[in-house]
Amino acid sequence: MKELGVGIIGVGNISETYLAFGPKFRGFAIRSIADIKPETANKRAAEYKIRSKSVDAMLASDDIDIIVNLTIPEAHFSVTKNILEAGKHAYSEKPFVPSVEEGNALKEIADHKGLRIGSAPDTFLGSSHQLARKLIDDGAVGKIVSGTAHMMSHGMEHWHPHPDFFFLPGAGPMLDVGPYYITNLIQLIGPVKRVVALTSSASDTRTILSEPRAGEKIPVKTPTNIHALLEFEQGASVAVTTSWDVWSHRHAPMELYGAEGTLYAADPDYFGGDIEMCGRDGEIKTVEAWDHPYAVPNEVNARGMHVAQYRGAGLADLAIAIAEDRPHRCSFDLSLHAVDVMTAVLRSGEERAFIDLSTSCERPALMGPTEALSLMR
Repeated sequence: MKELGVGIIGVGNISETYLAFGPKFRGFAIRSIADIKPETANKRAAEYKIRSKSVDAMLASDDIDIIVNLTIPEAHFSVTKNILEAGKHAYSEKPFVPSVEEGNALKEIADHKGLRIGSAPDTFLGSSHQLARKLIDDGAVGKIVSGTAHMMSHGMEHWHPHPDFFFLPGAGPMLDVGPYYITNLIQLIGPVKRVVALTSSASDTRTILSEPRAGEKIPVKTPTNIHALLEFEQGASVAVTTSWDVWSHRHAPMELYGAEGTLYAADPDYFGGDIEMCGRDGEIKTVEAWDHPYAVPNEVNARGMHVAQYRGAGLADLAIAIAEDRPHRCSFDLSLHAVDVMTAVLRSGEERAFIDLSTSCERPALMGPTEALSLMR
């Protein structure tokens, strides 16, 4: 199968992850990188032995088929629009647009030109989350009736060198980290029908604790504490909390309560992790892991944990899906529905009202061990 050429626009922290782990997958080859700061792009290109180009040159390159948009959230729509108008398939970091309206505008361009749009996160393709999906589909805990999901910390300013954008519209804990949780809930349970939420912020400013700007204060212009209730089309109600105003907690990342038992899911921010489950007897047991290639720890994260990191799986699935003329799993419809859920949550917090969702989607196909291995070199 012919490899599709990939270019990257945006040389932030996440670009290193794509460049480091992209070569593990087949179907594509990263050929060039671009940024509004050419010197930054040149340095990253030299480090990974690829070409550095201007954005315009990349958009015009004949050897680039897919462009990965790793710019800041507020630039995602305009950059992806330029990618599509240049005749390239687009794959964006999350959230790929800040609104449903802008997502639909991108879809109109893509449909007209016969192009694909894909978007992170792809962590839901990880071993633990796909095993949880299989258990739910097999009826291991019965129909999912309710659940909880918690992502709580004290934000990014203590480690990120330039954390400003995390606290601006288009980011915040719901739109920045929420996509991992919301996307996983959708692939596990199905689409969401309506939401209601309360939102707030502990402070109007944050103090950067990391170098080189330690001590500098930055404004907070989006909610940093969100408590939401999601009603799914199949009837389940799931409470979701995303907060950067919490110093410590003991909540599990995700628990799903079925008519016949409980599933304790892994942290959707990662590809791997243990799953626990109990039936009507209430005895909690660890689920035996399946032999899935994305379960193998291959990175030590900032907290010193050995984690499974397979960022690039969604991009590989997109490239191979284009070649095989089949749907890709990190699809436009899934990504847009996740955006719809998250922006509806924020709108509900402003209006203090239930918000009906304007979109829906099909759950992406299960990615078992065989399918996951087929994406790797």
